[in-house]
Amino acid sequence: MASNTTKNRSRRLDQPREGRRSMRPSYDSETFGALSERIARYIGSWRFIAWMTGFIVCWVLWNVFAPDDLKVDPYPFIFLTLLLSLQASYAAPLILLAQNRQADRDRVQYQEDRGSTDLLIADTEYVSRELASLRTSLGDMVTRDYLRTELRAELRLLLAQIEDRDAAAEAEAARRAKAERKKRERKKREQAATTEGGKPGA
Repeated sequence: MASNTTKNRSRRLDQPREGRRSMRPSYDSETFGALSERIARYIGSWRFIAWMTGFIVCWVLWNVFAPDDLKVDPYPFIFLTLLLSLQASYAAPLILLAQNRQADRDRVQYQEDRGSTDLLIADTEYVSRELASLRTSLGDMVTRDYLRTELRAELRLLLAQIEDRDAAAEAEAARRAKAERKKRERKKREQAATTEGGKPGA
């Protein structure tokens, strides 16, 4: 009966499944990865090399020149070899783990750079198309040289019209002056004729 109830509960979709307890140890991969990077970075520094060299030199000197009852690892330093092998066996996986995390970061950075490059290329193509369309539009518009030539032609035409009008005005003024002069001369002749005709009668 209890088994049937458990099966029905596991088959129902409106209730979450009960989590199974795992006997495997759980750990935070991000924290462990950051710690491995710090250790790998320290192992690859001059400080670690100096400390390791000093430790080995002190270990060798102590186990060579110290009294026999105080020696921890006499020659051929088997325990020191074991310690160095243990350190190397842990250092290699930590360094590989740090390299894998760095490779993952480089991959993400590469993808971001590629996206930025694609966006930059798209913007450049858009600007190029806009410049091409603007250049085409400017080709259809009036250029500065063409406008300057047309204005010069219109100015010459206006100057010619002004000169023609001035010449016509001068000719009209000369004609009027000549007509006025003839009119005055005619009046003078008429007055002279009238004066000469009046003298004999007197």
